[in-house]
Amino acid sequence: MTDDNSAQDPSDKQQPHKRIVVRRNGPYEPDPDIPIVDHLGVPIAAAAPVRLCRCGQSQTKPFCDDSHLARGFTDARDTRRVADKLDVYAGQQAFVFDNRGTCAHSGFCTDRLTSVFRLDEEPFIAPSGARLDDLINAVRRCPSGALGIGIGPERDASLSDINRPPQIEVSKDGPYRVTGDVELVDEDGAPITQNAGASQEHVSLCRCGGSLNKPFCSGMHWNVAFRDPVPDPMREPTLFEWAGGYPALLDMTRIFYSRYVPEDPLLGPLFAEMSPDHPERVAAWLSEVFGGPRFYTERYGGYRRMVSQHIGKEIRPEQRALWATYMVQSADDAGLPTDPEFRAAFVAYIEWGSRIAVENSGAGAAPPPNMPVPRWWWVCNATPAARPSATASDAQAASDDIEAPPGPDETVQFEQHIRPLFRPMDRNSMLFAFDLWKEADVARHGQQILARLEAGTMPCDGAWPTERVALFARWANGQKTVTYGRGPIIRPG
Repeated sequence: MTDDNSAQDPSDKQQPHKRIVVRRNGPYEPDPDIPIVDHLGVPIAAAAPVRLCRCGQSQTKPFCDDSHLARGFTDARDTRRVADKLDVYAGQQAFVFDNRGTCAHSGFCTDRLTSVFRLDEEPFIAPSGARLDDLINAVRRCPSGALGIGIGPERDASLSDINRPPQIEVSKDGPYRVTGDVELVDEDGAPITQNAGASQEHVSLCRCGGSLNKPFCSGMHWNVAFRDPVPDPMREPTLFEWAGGYPALLDMTRIFYSRYVPEDPLLGPLFAEMSPDHPERVAAWLSEVFGGPRFYTERYGGYRRMVSQHIGKEIRPEQRALWATYMVQSADDAGLPTDPEFRAAFVAYIEWGSRIAVENSGAGAAPPPNMPVPRWWWVCNATPAARPSATASDAQAASDDIEAPPGPDETVQFEQHIRPLFRPMDRNSMLFAFDLWKEADVARHGQQILARLEAGTMPCDGAWPTERVALFARWANGQKTVTYGRGPIIRPG
């Protein structure tokens, strides 16, 4: 629950100036010492020189394999792009700034602060619709840098930005999210021109190749259905992965320690002397506990270090109960998954871990010093979509839509015969990896799906009847690839 304040806040350290070179009609070339992480916050190993794909076609994403040359990729900005126009919204507590021409449409603002950032309404921003701290947090979380805030009618960088070390995040199915003091330059060393009001601390760079505002993301990855990475469909996700990784857990802990702790008379004194990076420490601990990398052990010292911070604190039961309640509320605020399977496991650890903290903090407690960091998993094998849903759409049986099977000499058609075999709950359970209602996806993974069907482990709530397994096998084993003018097309028969 707590950690010490002895370590210096990483944001207080002076960071050297870093650069990303944007090659003309080619890749991004960041300085080799800029850390690169995936969408879960896990470091990606990269050999120098680093070349990051931005045409969207590389087979070694996120790294460039020169596919841009074969494709004839050009990085010219499209005349259809949203105009560069800085809008200023005056509110009771602050001015909010927005440039729609910079927006990457990640949805962080509209998903989390709907009272201020309103989809399909005019004006888009209602600056008096939330508390000042919530406004600041929403602006800082905007990954494109389109938003800004100021007490006066000018953007205040100290409020709009966070002093972070340089980093490149390879977001899931989306852009490169660059944070920290990183300068964008062309291959001649000249700074890349940004739109009015754009943040100098964080920016989203296109990696799908379709942006209208290159090199910056314009949200076109949604339109072109860009997908990367593609998860292993047969691998069960960890709680860490399902939660959204370290970035999601850090968002949650920052909300917890900035919104709920300071205002609570029981928790405020307990955390009054915590270090500025305390939310990062708790997020690293939860990441490791939930099956992610050994972030806490490698960065802060592991179980012994965590236990040492509770000794002598004498945490009271009512403080523990509030800590657990506010942590669950912060998970809601941060948009962590709300499915029963994840929340059962999440709440179980919050209750278990906080009670262990109370025990270890009691007078005269002598916790065992060499225990491993606990590793938490799904509760009683209740994994996402492992049960039939009670909603009408999910509970509908597949047989309602299945036509009579084709005869021995007839071709098995995907849309007519195979797709109806998969119910909405079957599809939803696999959407993190691929779409059971898309022929290309099912064909790509057909033999793996067939193996699971024959073993009776897919779908997870009961084996298919033998005749349905045979029908799928007939389709999967009858796939042939034929080539037409535009490339390979997969068809049955």
